[in-house]
Amino acid sequence: MKIVRVVDLSHPITAQTQVYPGDPVPHIEQHSTIERDGFNLMSVSMGSQSGTHVDAPYHFDNNTKRIDEIPLVQFVGPAVVLDCGVLEPRQAITAELLGDQLDSLEPGDMALFKTSWSGFYGTDEYFNNPYLDAGLVEHLLGRGILTFGLDAINIDETPDETHPGVGFPCHHLIAKAGGVICENLTNLESIDFERPLVSLLPMKFIGIDGAPVRAVALQPGD
Repeated sequence: MKIVRVVDLSHPITAQTQVYPGDPVPHIEQHSTIERDGFNLMSVSMGSQSGTHVDAPYHFDNNTKRIDEIPLVQFVGPAVVLDCGVLEPRQAITAELLGDQLDSLEPGDMALFKTSWSGFYGTDEYFNNPYLDAGLVEHLLGRGILTFGLDAINIDETPDETHPGVGFPCHHLIAKAGGVICENLTNLESIDFERPLVSLLPMKFIGIDGAPVRAVALQPGD
């Protein structure tokens, strides 16, 4: 297979990377230098779900698979980008909203939801993200979709003092089904070709809840 284009779907990891409220903030500093040690080496500290990342079912269920136990095929495969249109803050994304776009999904596909909320990345408004309706997730799980991604900080509503939330229902549904969630995607609008091959391969941590990814969409060619 020839790859004619690679679309980067990832936010950069820096000290300014926006994180979920209360999560560790990335810290990057120089550990070794050419002048002192003969080589450059950085010390990096961050949360397991910093930046563009994937959740394992273990993130919300102690009795399910951790990030290294998930078959790699769930992180690489054909994807359908579902255009959610212009959304209001904290709007639920429903099957009715997406309409016949859902017909293009086949069992085993990744479902990527283009909310355009990544345009608010780095601001407080990013936490007022639209989110997936639990009924939509149940419908897609029933059709054989096990990998879900969106260009916002949370597949569920992000709680705060004004919006207490309802307990992360989509995370729980996908965890129970053994599925994968990718959050903090960006640049989904640049996927202007059908059936992209998407890679969400995580770092190979052992026994934990998730991992950062360098998410990309690949356009196969002749």
